[in-house]
Amino acid sequence: MNLSERNKVILIVALALIAVGGYLWLTSDESENQSGRPIVIVDIPELSIAARSGEQAFVKNCASCHGNNAAGLEGRAPPLVHRIYEPSHHGDMAFVGAVRNGVRAHHWPFGNMPPVDGLTDTEIQNIILYVRELQRANGIY
Repeated sequence: MNLSERNKVILIVALALIAVGGYLWLTSDESENQSGRPIVIVDIPELSIAARSGEQAFVKNCASCHGNNAAGLEGRAPPLVHRIYEPSHHGDMAFVGAVRNGVRAHHWPFGNMPPVDGLTDTEIQNIILYVRELQRANGIY
């Protein structure tokens, strides 16, 4: 192979690698490209007074991981407005336990949830009410 043929082969291989790399970059679903995006779309109902209080506590203590309106965040934490968390599968006491003690990852690949310190029993109950009202508005009973 002479020098000009070798240069042509190198050019073709380089262009192919650039094309493949560009395709992979544009079509990538990697969590670093998706991180922070909501996982589900949540319809917001008119909330009860207690649920509005729970919403405020949720925004302050939970939304940084579970996203606005409990929609979850890619690369962070799961949506709570999801059939996995319907009352018949994860009752209210499961939420209380998760807040108080944390929970080992078992349904999602986000890792363990640490305990959430500083919430009163009333705040926890209002957060649960908020999540339950969101769930019902989104067909999760």
